[in-house]
Amino acid sequence: MRYDSITEAIGNTPLVRIDPAVHGLRHIDLYAKLELLNPFGSVKDRAAWNMARPGLPAAVAHGSQVVELSSGNTAKALAVIAGMHGLPFKSVTNRMRIPEIKDLLLLLGADIEELPGQSECLDPTNTEDPLTLFHRELTGPGSDYLHTDQYFNPRNTEAHTTGTGPEIVKDLDGRAPDWFIACVGTAGSSTGVARVLREHDQRVRVVGLVAAKSDFIPGIRTLDEVHEVGLFDPATYDTVAAVSSDEAIEGMLTLARRCGILAGPTGGAAYHGTVRHLRPLDDELTEHHEAGEEVARQSAVFIVCDRIESYLSYTKRRRPDLFRQPPRRNALADLTDAEIAAAPAVDTQDARKWIERDRPLVVDLRSPFAYAALHIEGAINIVDELFDELVRGGLPFSTRQPVLLVCPVGEQSARYAALLTRMGHPDVRSLAGGVIAWRDAGAPLVRD
Repeated sequence: MRYDSITEAIGNTPLVRIDPAVHGLRHIDLYAKLELLNPFGSVKDRAAWNMARPGLPAAVAHGSQVVELSSGNTAKALAVIAGMHGLPFKSVTNRMRIPEIKDLLLLLGADIEELPGQSECLDPTNTEDPLTLFHRELTGPGSDYLHTDQYFNPRNTEAHTTGTGPEIVKDLDGRAPDWFIACVGTAGSSTGVARVLREHDQRVRVVGLVAAKSDFIPGIRTLDEVHEVGLFDPATYDTVAAVSSDEAIEGMLTLARRCGILAGPTGGAAYHGTVRHLRPLDDELTEHHEAGEEVARQSAVFIVCDRIESYLSYTKRRRPDLFRQPPRRNALADLTDAEIAAAPAVDTQDARKWIERDRPLVVDLRSPFAYAALHIEGAINIVDELFDELVRGGLPFSTRQPVLLVCPVGEQSARYAALLTRMGHPDVRSLAGGVIAWRDAGAPLVRD
């Protein structure tokens, strides 16, 4: 197979049947769409090329910089594409959470600009968020950038209505599957593929998978975050379900060890969420079959978005036992919903009185950039990944020291407050509503 450019190798990825002995579904054929085999390593290769291609001639003529609000696979693909055309690339993000991706972007010559954002993705309704302000600068008239704008660019979705979706139908001998399950990030792939499949068969059921609340799976948004994405349309999905990072890693291990598919945690989340969703249906079909009824086989497709190699540090942090290291201790994932709901919390008014009276240690869990932009006076900044490592070693503070934990909206701080309470700290509290509630109440914030 011969190509004149590596971009011609984007798409036409394999659709691989998963052995029923692995997933255990007796009346449903399960297929994985292997987007990890795109030349730059992910499903985002399709969208990056489709979004960048129309503007490249003008960008080359003017020496423009390619820019995207991305800290992951879209940035990686665009960095390669920009470099192929002699253009610089800038990744703008509020947080680089995967060190291997950051190192690879730097190796590819990318410029990385980290801004203090208040959420993990762009929220265009928040006019004070630096990411929103930067987005407006990029998309405004007279911009000198080639901004691919993955959260709002319809060419993101189009990459899958012209490529991924038709390929699935073709590989299923002209039929759409009964089920399509996809993780939701920018929502481009899930929206585009779902549109094509339903054009072939309106009965196709679509499941969108999101990260569990306050959890982090690379490339997947939480349910709150997906509503901030311009391409997200709730009507696309028959069901939206949450997957935890632990479940994503378990799914990743199954695909790698049992199927030979070196999927990253997003693919693991897709596999785990697919089997979990379909198992009750499969049990029902089995009951009908055993009752002597004729049962037609069904089919389901999920997307394997990228490869495992970029997420070794992510996996090691959550499952050190997989790397022959002592198992994790004091982990957020081990908390129950009841413990999180009962976590000690204090609203802004009472927090200000508490700070004045008892001088608790105020710990800001946000990124250094968000902390530098605005924070509570006297707060110390320990980004949540580092705080997580500290907690694993035991209580990071004396039990005589009262502690107030602060995050953007009070969700992550509540989880840590619950964990430290379980570990025996007598006076740790979460700021209800986080920095956002503090700001909205008119409480003072300072800037570094």
